[in-house]
Amino acid sequence: MTLTPSTVLTEPLQATPAPPPSQSPRQRTRPALILSLLLRKLGAAAVVVWAAASLTFLMQALLPGDRATMLLNQQTGQVQERSAEELAPINEMFGFTDPLLVQYLSFLGGLLRGDLGVSYQLLQPVTTVIGDQIAPTVILTFSSLAVAWAVALVLLVLTARRVGWVSRLFSGFEAAAAALPQYWLGIILLVVFALGLGLFPVVGGEGLIGLVLPALTLGIPLAGFLGQTMRTEFERTLDEPFVLTARARGMSDTAVRIRHVLRHALLPGLTLTGWAIGSLFSGAVIAENVFSRPGLGGVLVDAVNGRDLPVVCGVVMLVALIYVIANLVVDTAYVLVDPRLKLTH
Repeated sequence: MTLTPSTVLTEPLQATPAPPPSQSPRQRTRPALILSLLLRKLGAAAVVVWAAASLTFLMQALLPGDRATMLLNQQTGQVQERSAEELAPINEMFGFTDPLLVQYLSFLGGLLRGDLGVSYQLLQPVTTVIGDQIAPTVILTFSSLAVAWAVALVLLVLTARRVGWVSRLFSGFEAAAAALPQYWLGIILLVVFALGLGLFPVVGGEGLIGLVLPALTLGIPLAGFLGQTMRTEFERTLDEPFVLTARARGMSDTAVRIRHVLRHALLPGLTLTGWAIGSLFSGAVIAENVFSRPGLGGVLVDAVNGRDLPVVCGVVMLVALIYVIANLVVDTAYVLVDPRLKLTH
């Protein structure tokens, strides 16, 4: 068709579709980067768990003395030499006479199946012994963590960069709290608030009332660590331009601290939390014994006193696993708090 000036002016123009926006290499590879980060973390976690498993096995295998003799003496309550006929059933049950490599591979295979062995004292699976007492310890651990974060955040928001003496006073309190031995603090709280004032039960205690003093025993030192870790970053962020802009828009000082500054100060605290969960789980053993609470504390003390190595090793493995899981959760929390970290790891 021949185009005339009139047809050119009267026919509607066809818009050429725009090409799709190009993606930068960084945008295209974001899922791959996140997947790579996750695989690296899982690989590191697997190595940590394997190392803990290997150490616990060696702790059992290289213990001086014959394990079958030690176990039989514990069961009978008599310390004496045993004949081969007496030891044969024990060696057969636990495989003590197998080559060390065979025992090691059998041990790892059991871990993959969730089998931690059999308690020497109770003659029950270690998973059953631990499972019966793990709930009170987990509750105490996370209650202490909540107490620590609550105390640290309240003190940080209310006292950081305030009047000079106020900031110095509470900064010193954080340092002193972080240095408190948990065992000593637990005894002081028990003497003052349970024996002296009668506000809390002296022994045991069920429900929330029995949880207060043990949670404070573990939470106060951790609150000091968290406060010290986050205070420097919090005070530095207060001088950032976006904080001055928020103040210029009429936002109150408390709102600025909570909505803008606190988020930047959380990252150092999150870093510490991964370590803290495992530390609190270990420290719960101390608090449970001071306050005579049920939990893994009593199980571990009885196992150590009775040289019940499978139970001791099972608790060690559990603590290592909790450390690993806690750090994986912390790495995920990093991304939620600051999405830019997806691209920088």
